Amino acid sequence: MGANKKKILFVNSEIYPYVPESAISMIGRRLPPGTQERGREIRSFMPRYGCVNERQRQLHEVIRLSGMNIILGDVDRPLVIKVASLSEARMQVYFIDNDDYFTRKQIYRDTDGKFFADNGERAAFFARGVLETVKKLRWAPDIIHVHGWISHFIPVYLKKVYQTDPIFSECKTVLSLYDEIGGETFAPNLRETVAYEGAGVDSMPLLATPDGINLAKTAAQYSDGIIFGSPSLPGDLAEYSQSLGVPVLPYDAEAVESGKYIGDYNDFYDKLSL
Repeated sequence: MGANKKKILFVNSEIYPYVPESAISMIGRRLPPGTQERGREIRSFMPRYGCVNERQRQLHEVIRLSGMNIILGDVDRPLVIKVASLSEARMQVYFIDNDDYFTRKQIYRDTDGKFFADNGERAAFFARGVLETVKKLRWAPDIIHVHGWISHFIPVYLKKVYQTDPIFSECKTVLSLYDEIGGETFAPNLRETVAYEGAGVDSMPLLATPDGINLAKTAAQYSDGIIFGSPSLPGDLAEYSQSLGVPVLPYDAEAVESGKYIGDYNDFYDKLSL
């Protein structure tokens, strides 16, 4: 890396104002530009949920990046890439889109509050869509920082599928964990559906019980650093993360409130990439 500007890829489940304000969406909004102000080069990704108003937010398809297909299970689905700019933040956001997974207006629960049955597939499609798009951009990140459950297959695929790809071979993965879907359950055949090349069923033993905590633990297994993004985490997720022997940054409410966390996170990136 030397004197080259560090490149940080942010993969977010939510970014404000594209989705309503929440702890995750506000970090998705503030962390990338704050990192850019510290002399880093950034890219940000999130899903193009149906609740994102494309006309109001001025999304447009990036034809040169779209056109790939991603196979999950036995189904081949097209990947569509869209982009929009947050001019006040001086950043672009790339959106992963697909009619089967992301046209519904709700983010991950239906109008009755029920967790979508295909959420595991949606997460795998999103993760692979991000990684394939970054390859097409020919933009090699030094750090990939993932936020939210829908990004949790990215550490798995990076370590088991893309580890020798020159775009990703030198990057480190940072996982932010939140108190979000710990009690939710995915489809029983999740491992079989999301398995891909080197990321086979045996790579995800914890997902034999496919719930939110075990998805987060699986992501933690394959991450190079972990940040606690909530004051408390479900189940034994905090203890499990601390047992893995990778650097862990505890939650700091004062830093989150004041914005100091942006500097703390950037210091964390630096320690990982030394």
